[in-house]
Amino acid sequence: MILGLLGALVAAVAYGAATILQAIGVRRLASRPPRPSLTDTLRAGWPYAAGLGLDGLGFLASVAALRTLPLFLVESTIASSVAVTAVLSVRVLHVRLRRAEVVALWTVCVGLVGLALSATEGEARPGDARTAAWLLAGAALVGLLLALGLLDPVRARGSVVLSLAAGLGFGGVGVAARVLPIPDPWWHVLDSPTVWVLRALILHAVLATVASAFALARGRVTTVAAITFATETVVPAVIGLVWLGDGVRAGWAPLALAGFALTLGGCITLAGRAEPAEMAEVAEVG
Repeated sequence: MILGLLGALVAAVAYGAATILQAIGVRRLASRPPRPSLTDTLRAGWPYAAGLGLDGLGFLASVAALRTLPLFLVESTIASSVAVTAVLSVRVLHVRLRRAEVVALWTVCVGLVGLALSATEGEARPGDARTAAWLLAGAALVGLLLALGLLDPVRARGSVVLSLAAGLGFGGVGVAARVLPIPDPWWHVLDSPTVWVLRALILHAVLATVASAFALARGRVTTVAAITFATETVVPAVIGLVWLGDGVRAGWAPLALAGFALTLGGCITLAGRAEPAEMAEVAEVG
């Protein structure tokens, strides 16, 4: 269980640091002089590239954690990446945290401890052809919500629908990673149903990324982050507990529920750190 928890924490740190690096990279690229040289572009854009690399590391670490830990623990830990971003925004961007946000940081920490103490370790239950079909159906739902959000003439309402699509998509990635069958020998990975679960995972990831980008372009960052975090954390947690055999220690269910609520509530509060006004200094960093 220790290795699984370490993987989930590595994922949270990687995602949180990636957000800061990508923000710095985007603003440096935007502040380049007209007709910049290739050297200027590379110098300005390297933080963004480093952030993408950390995203990849975070994804691999989260997949490793999902092989042995329940979805409610891993997804909550990954959602706490917003706490990492908040802390780094203080150290790197010199942003001041309000008292409510400091309380939210401690709330996330307490919630994660409660989740870690109440969760039980267990091997992932491999998915079969029926599982792959349900995952693909879920991806179709995400695609439908994406289309509805893009076609909605009311931008604020469309942003909410797109945020919901993003949360369901990212949650689908977690579920698919949890149930992904690992064949023995491993080179049979392209056999069914493994290949179909893998395709569903990729489809969820692509749709969620697109939905998130459009949601951020149409709505307030705080609202988008809150809806996305809540959806991608709660939905997989319910699926894991009801259908995938994720477990809680006997008699520890109240602590698990409290830890889940504290972690999610703290993450949603800290989502306010992503407001563009709070990031105005990023281009000046470094």
